[in-house]
Amino acid sequence: MLTKRIIPCLDVTSGRVVKGISFVRLRDAGDPVELAALYDKEGADELVFLDITASSDERQIMVKVVERVSTEIFIPFTVGGGLRGIADLRCVLEAGADKVAINTAAVLDPALISEAAEKFGSQCIVIAIDAKRLEGEKSSSQEDSLALDQNSKWEVYTYGGRKPTGIDALKWSKRVVELGAGEIMLTSMDTDGQQTGYDLGLTRTISEAVSVPVIASGGAGTLAHLYEAIAVGKADAVLAASIFHYGIYSIHQAKVYLMERGIPMRL
Repeated sequence: MLTKRIIPCLDVTSGRVVKGISFVRLRDAGDPVELAALYDKEGADELVFLDITASSDERQIMVKVVERVSTEIFIPFTVGGGLRGIADLRCVLEAGADKVAINTAAVLDPALISEAAEKFGSQCIVIAIDAKRLEGEKSSSQEDSLALDQNSKWEVYTYGGRKPTGIDALKWSKRVVELGAGEIMLTSMDTDGQQTGYDLGLTRTISEAVSVPVIASGGAGTLAHLYEAIAVGKADAVLAASIFHYGIYSIHQAKVYLMERGIPMRL
């Protein structure tokens, strides 16, 4: 089994790290630069920085904050939020990011995935998928192969979880890999911030359907949840925020816990 990764996530708005519940009810969690330095020191495998209101506010990502964070860490660093085209991707990579995460822009223009993979390499391109479980009748304004149908279980959302797309999450995950995505960051909107565990059904379905690494996101409340996302959900990495931001657990505690249960980790 390949080494699995623990990835703290910095959801940033107005220059501060915040954490919400199902993408709303945000509360402050600290300074992004200070938290980034702490997680690097603690042994995080990677770090994710998401400007969570850049797309919905139709503004550029906070490049200066990205630059400050990049100078404080020595681990792989993924940046997303409000990235609309090749110029934006190049800007954050030049600011210190190792990878870029795109969601809304990729849904609006799937060709961006292929173009970005060609210019920067697939290993740099992370597609963020914010998915919500469907309830009741399934309908879609989409008229292509990605549209929701009677077999669909999760729908893709864009603009920081504010806009349903009518796109089936499983179909979309397969499509982005075909287009050149090197990794998928999969967030369950239903479990995000609830601290009741990841959506294991969603995570396993996508992980088993694609050939690239899947990062499980949304719902970590205990160390057992991290284990379940890997052992049951088949995730290659686990992303968490609340349990680390508020000092419930440390990165080291999480790694020791997983290693004791047979999950290969880098200490």
